[in-house]
Amino acid sequence: MCTQTDRTLIESRIAELVRRHAAATGEVVDPACRSVLDEVINQAVTSSEGGKRLRALLVLSAFDAASATGAGSGAGIRSHVADIACAIEVFQTAALVHDDIIDDSDLRRGKPSAHRALSDATSSQAIGRGLGIMLGDLLATASVDIANKAARHCPNADTIIGSFLTMHREVEIGQVLDLAVEMTSLSDPQALAQASLNVFRWKTASYTTIAPIELALLAAGRAPAEARSQALAVGRPLGLAFQLVDDLLDVIGSSARTGKPIGGDIREGKRTVLLADALAAASPAERAELIAMFEAPARDEDEVSRAIGLFESTGAVGRSKERIAGLWNEAREAIGTLGLDRESADALTEACARFVPLA
Repeated sequence: MCTQTDRTLIESRIAELVRRHAAATGEVVDPACRSVLDEVINQAVTSSEGGKRLRALLVLSAFDAASATGAGSGAGIRSHVADIACAIEVFQTAALVHDDIIDDSDLRRGKPSAHRALSDATSSQAIGRGLGIMLGDLLATASVDIANKAARHCPNADTIIGSFLTMHREVEIGQVLDLAVEMTSLSDPQALAQASLNVFRWKTASYTTIAPIELALLAAGRAPAEARSQALAVGRPLGLAFQLVDDLLDVIGSSARTGKPIGGDIREGKRTVLLADALAAASPAERAELIAMFEAPARDEDEVSRAIGLFESTGAVGRSKERIAGLWNEAREAIGTLGLDRESADALTEACARFVPLA
């Protein structure tokens, strides 16, 4: 079972791996440009700091559970599995850096987003955004390098790398779908909800829950087809529930808890399942108000507060909690089909429960 020691080791290991794999190698960088490169590398480390490390801890929990139930001990390769776990966290940071550029976000984990920090460092918004894009690319490439080196010490090495790259591709497709859903009509709430949930599968569940479980099972020696189907059975509903929780906390949480301003999704006019549920349950007048609000170029603070109020009064918040509970039950039932002993199944369930604090 994962401990605070695991989290501390992961945190320090990520910083070490990012500095090693994101830095320039080979030929010397000209001194005239070196300071900017150093700023980007330092920001790579800064952007990688913090977070709950849920994905990395899920990798280790799933690996420990599968290894305890399997034919042999996984102790000999656990440090390499930990590096695969770190690689997922590094990839997440890459995705968040790009996400913040797309969303024009000022904050991430309570600190200036990477492109904002780089804009300040260079006194240029255009250069800062460009450096942010390249920083995300550097981190994404570094994550593959980290995973590749670690996988070579594990069973199913080639499949682990293939699965890691599949995770990359699925998130990239998910980001495309996330932008596409913003063009979805607000006149059909059911279609909007279905499209948004599909985005959750691709953009969030793929690297948040499915890949961590799949990579852990592969490293524990399970057959590739079995590892994939079992990871999907647990990870898909768990990942959807996780994103629903994240969206819900955007309206009922706090900036101290999320590291982002409350109502950020509303301020950005994002099409969410929460919005779809509110539209479906709203009166004609309320529905018209919400549609006008979210089709407008921007929303002020009064409109953000009004939208949050409508999400509550229409029952959309309650409906979201029901969705989360149903998906969590589905994930727990799937854990029961993994063939784990009771102690291992309980430990994995506890690790998965961290993704759904509102369930």
